Amino acid sequence: MNGSTKILLCVTGGIAVYKSVALVSKLTQAGAEVRVIMSESAMQFVQPLTFQAMSRNDVYFDTFDEKDSRVIAHIDLADWADLVVVAPATANVIGKYANGIADDMITTTLLATTKDVWMAPAMNVHMYDHPAVQQNIATLYKRGIRFIEPSEGYLACGYVGKGRLEEPEKITELIMNRHSKPMPLSGKQVVVTAGPTRERIDPVRYVSNFSTGKMGFAMAKAAAELGAHVTLIAGPVALDTPPGVIRVDVESAAEMLEAVENRFSTADLLIKTAAVADYKPKHPADQKVKKQQGDTSLEMERTADILATMGAAKRHQVIVGFAAETNDVEAYADAKRQKKNADYIIANDVTQPGVGFGTDTNKVVLFSSEGKVDFPMLPKDQLASELLQHIVKQEGWH
Repeated sequence: MNGSTKILLCVTGGIAVYKSVALVSKLTQAGAEVRVIMSESAMQFVQPLTFQAMSRNDVYFDTFDEKDSRVIAHIDLADWADLVVVAPATANVIGKYANGIADDMITTTLLATTKDVWMAPAMNVHMYDHPAVQQNIATLYKRGIRFIEPSEGYLACGYVGKGRLEEPEKITELIMNRHSKPMPLSGKQVVVTAGPTRERIDPVRYVSNFSTGKMGFAMAKAAAELGAHVTLIAGPVALDTPPGVIRVDVESAAEMLEAVENRFSTADLLIKTAAVADYKPKHPADQKVKKQQGDTSLEMERTADILATMGAAKRHQVIVGFAAETNDVEAYADAKRQKKNADYIIANDVTQPGVGFGTDTNKVVLFSSEGKVDFPMLPKDQLASELLQHIVKQEGWH
């Protein structure tokens, strides 16, 4: 991080305010210029003078206290910052921001800024888990606000659980990483599909495949790390959501198609890693189908081809598809790219050891109109990063 990085720290009320003092210290030591806005309740825990001494800048807390008559303070601060961080972020400020309420210095500044906003929640575990709070967080996620998830530990209220403000060292590290490396996907909307779909036979049985979603989640994580606003549309998988990624859970191919279509018009990049079922039962039963004597058969029908559908609909979007093959990988993959109007197809031979579903590694070939590029066997997180960096370079995104 260099000295030109300007951090506007918004401090709202809670016992975790004392950690924000340490955060200012860590950020200034890292070379950032920090300015602080405090809420009225935050000043019940720590006096503004403390933040003034740590930041070596005036501290703001009153919307109508204009320290420089040449500017309007909350507008000037909103424009000045490279990054706005709310830490601790109480349930109150999260709710106000989600609903467009501007009744103090912090909320008016948040609504006035066009810069990136990160929020680090801190509150009682039951407050954090309350549906209203979770809905407000989800609303802000959809608007591109990043959240630094609270840690699990002993809380001031006596509970042990999720709700403790992340440590200042960790928040500083995240900010330093964000501003110390290129972010070529900053401002880009990226949609990633991942995992399998399930097509119901009856209430207890379904048709699916062996996809675990690991590659798709790795692609979503890599896109977020390159600065993108990422929506991850996930089939049924047992994976944690990558930091800074909005997750939408679906089950069937039809649900996944609908979720993609709802977001496609504003997307810049669609990465379709999901292993969508090609067929579904034609007549799914409302009740469990009982076992019968002898053999049986299941009538199937085609599901929607999501890649082909979006390929036909694309205007400005860049589309990346995946192809899991067992033979003639190159021929099938490049034919798929052309037939479905995709810009890139990433193909692998899932019969090879360490490649494909459920593994932590992968080995792929990327096909585009420029030809093919072979990628060696790599951990999926590393491979996802290298794939995206190659695509970013080929698309001329900087």
